[in-house]
Amino acid sequence: MMKKKEQKITVKGIIITTNIVDNEDYISLTDIARIKNPVEPKDVVKNWLRSKSTIEYIGLWETLYNSNFKGVEFDSLLKEAGSNSFTLSPTKWIDSTNSIGIVSKQGKNGGTFAHIDIALEFASWVSSEFKLYFIKEFKRLKIEENNREKLDWNLQRTISKINYKIHTDAIKENLIPNEISKTQASFVYASEADILNVAIFGKTAKEWKEEALENLGNIRDEATIEQLVVLSNLESINSLLIQQNLPQNERIIQLNKVAISQMISLVRNRNVQQLK
Repeated sequence: MMKKKEQKITVKGIIITTNIVDNEDYISLTDIARIKNPVEPKDVVKNWLRSKSTIEYIGLWETLYNSNFKGVEFDSLLKEAGSNSFTLSPTKWIDSTNSIGIVSKQGKNGGTFAHIDIALEFASWVSSEFKLYFIKEFKRLKIEENNREKLDWNLQRTISKINYKIHTDAIKENLIPNEISKTQASFVYASEADILNVAIFGKTAKEWKEEALENLGNIRDEATIEQLVVLSNLESINSLLIQQNLPQNERIIQLNKVAISQMISLVRNRNVQQLK
């Protein structure tokens, strides 16, 4: 698993750690278990794993979503589950079955984490009341997260639109002859827009649509935040190059070099990545 993003929510005084791993939500079972045993929460998780119904549930989840799930080992554990002598730790479950629904994390904020589907089942076993409060806080977290992402997106789109106005003004002043038709003018605008598209996306808007016919929007609607930031910079730079009367074939080379350099810088910048 990769690309982890950690957040925390407070449910009835208990701080619950959540991770987004490969766009999936994973919740700390260790934190949830503190509602029952603040001192030894791992014992609560182990007790939950002893139940035959628990093994059946998480085994079915793995069968549905994990192509590398070890079914033979699972069957063996399922047969033993429920007996007085049966014990099962998260580590043993993970190692035996190659689980992805339950994972173990080491370090300062370590513990046992589970996919949201499994975490809710565990929360229900711990306390139905706690589960309801958890769902309420988790929904609030996701709403805030979505609003934040929309804000980032709208901010970058606004920057892009502001610079586009500067960009089109430069085209009008330097590239469009006097007294030409609106059709001719729009053709020049489209040509300049595609210079930027090629510089940063490697293709024109038309080529993008032809490659994926199901795309109904604009090539820039699919852009990442990094690409939109670079795009806004390219629009300003292109405006200056236009004023210097540089021909298109020379400008596109320079713009492409700038795009490559700035994208490399943004992708490698840890502070930028933490904003996501």
